[in-house]
Amino acid sequence: MDMMIFGASANTVSGNALWRTLLLSFFAFMLFIISAGTVGAQTQRLDITEGQIAPIPVAIAEFTGPDGLPSEVGRQISQIISDDLVSSGLFSAVDSAAFIKPPESPSIRPNFSNWSPLGAKGLLVGSAFLDADGLLQIEFVLWDIVSQRNITEGGGSANQSGIRRIAHQIADFVYQEFTGDSPYFDTQVVYVSESGPRDRRVKRLAIMDQDGFNHKFLTSGLDLVLTPRFSPTAHEVAYLNYFNDEPNVYLLDIASGRTERLGSFPGMTFAPRFDPDGNKLIMSLAQDGRTDIFQMDLRTQSLTQLTRSASIDTSPSFAPDGSRVVFNSDRGGSQQLYVMDANGKNVKRISFRKGRYATPVWSPRGDIIAFTKMFKGEFFIGVMNVDGSGERLLARGFLVEAPTWAPNGRVLMYFKQEPVSNDGQGGETYLYRVDITGFNERRVSTPADASDPAWSPLLQ
Repeated sequence: MDMMIFGASANTVSGNALWRTLLLSFFAFMLFIISAGTVGAQTQRLDITEGQIAPIPVAIAEFTGPDGLPSEVGRQISQIISDDLVSSGLFSAVDSAAFIKPPESPSIRPNFSNWSPLGAKGLLVGSAFLDADGLLQIEFVLWDIVSQRNITEGGGSANQSGIRRIAHQIADFVYQEFTGDSPYFDTQVVYVSESGPRDRRVKRLAIMDQDGFNHKFLTSGLDLVLTPRFSPTAHEVAYLNYFNDEPNVYLLDIASGRTERLGSFPGMTFAPRFDPDGNKLIMSLAQDGRTDIFQMDLRTQSLTQLTRSASIDTSPSFAPDGSRVVFNSDRGGSQQLYVMDANGKNVKRISFRKGRYATPVWSPRGDIIAFTKMFKGEFFIGVMNVDGSGERLLARGFLVEAPTWAPNGRVLMYFKQEPVSNDGQGGETYLYRVDITGFNERRVSTPADASDPAWSPLLQ
């Protein structure tokens, strides 16, 4: 089995290490598929498109130190991996109290007969310790208990601020091997953090890991900010900044904190989003009593108008191949979803059920579209096929809005606001996520109220 190598410096992965990771991960995964076909391995795979799936039991041993005993950092890494996997709803962690003593090193083959009675399908064993230079050194092996094979293995190093990221990457390997799907744990979420009284609400851009840790603010709160969106590289965020009631589109470099104003637009601007290549932004602009969809070239900052109608056309989102755009419009008399070619031609309505539809977002997989729906005084988060068929509602509430996709297209995040009581209490706004099957809705912890999340691609 090829060794998967990943290296981290602080919270970033170097370019060379990234390519090694991607290439070696690819070849190791392909070797696993070939081997499974030739020797009849029994690794359990999941179809997680529809229906509730019984979680796969996985034993995650505490990572050991140089003497073969669990270390504090080893326990932390194991817990992060466990939390990631369990949060997906597709895995359950075997209670460590039931553990037979695991191997003291990833290089030692387990006694599989001791683990089968626990019901575990997989066993993750690893070591983690700080070397003389203060760098964290990690090795791990993932064993398939059923086929009694090592599925994947890897190792790397990081400074101590990179512990959580290394753990997320290992959890991604486990997730990918058992589901056959793309991972999503090594990602971030940018959102609008809200605080203060309702008539003087302070809104700041904030960023965190997908599990709610490593939280930090990106803007000061002096100006109103809305609709942050990641670039395809996850290095930049486009957002709206209202200064003196004037909407400005800004680009923020996450690493440096530098901002660049891309344009100021009289009237109103809504929800800029990147195209798949990261070279253009698509948005809606309200001008002269009309709201149409425009595209901005980031190199020249020139605008191209894509729709021309007397209706309100807004909330555009590109298909992952950049060929089409989904948006919502009231051109048919009520707020519905439409798809058009990327040049604005061949507009076609796709939503026809009762209710109003808004904030459509094309799945990274390209197969379905998420949306917000309003019907009979309630809000819903749902998905439908790109032709409008197969509509399914996944979440509901007093106000649920602004779905955003995990990079593998299997999980949605959105915000949910509680109603305000007659005495002015309530109204809290929180982030939630849910599987596309509609199961496993979970609240995402944030320091203050939170709205309008955007999920990053896998980090690089």
